Amino acid sequence: MRQHSVGLRTTLFVVLVGILAAVPLFSKTMTPATDVTIANNSGLEIRHVYLSPPASDNWGPDQLTGDVIANGHSFTLSSVACDGANIRVIAEDQNGCFFYQTVTCGETSTWTIANGATPDCGH
Repeated sequence: MRQHSVGLRTTLFVVLVGILAAVPLFSKTMTPATDVTIANNSGLEIRHVYLSPPASDNWGPDQLTGDVIANGHSFTLSSVACDGANIRVIAEDQNGCFFYQTVTCGETSTWTIANGATPDCGH
């Protein structure tokens, strides 16, 4: 009878360890993520890209980390984690002016900043 109890405890322990090992896999899939490609056709260099919730002025760190999106080029932000249904992408040009785009999380998005797009220069 005692061996049966030890075997049952061992089985329960193995099942519990398996469940605990799987928890991180499930938690990663619950946070939506998105890929965003920024195509720069503005005629300007994009020197910084920031992310924020749609209704927030608290931007995260620069996503380009020293890179530049030259005119006619693109840059992809991969697996951007989202806390909500949307995320705002902010692109700063060489003059310190900003372009904004809100994208839907969980979908792959391409944002083309067109030549003639009007940036926000704080005026």
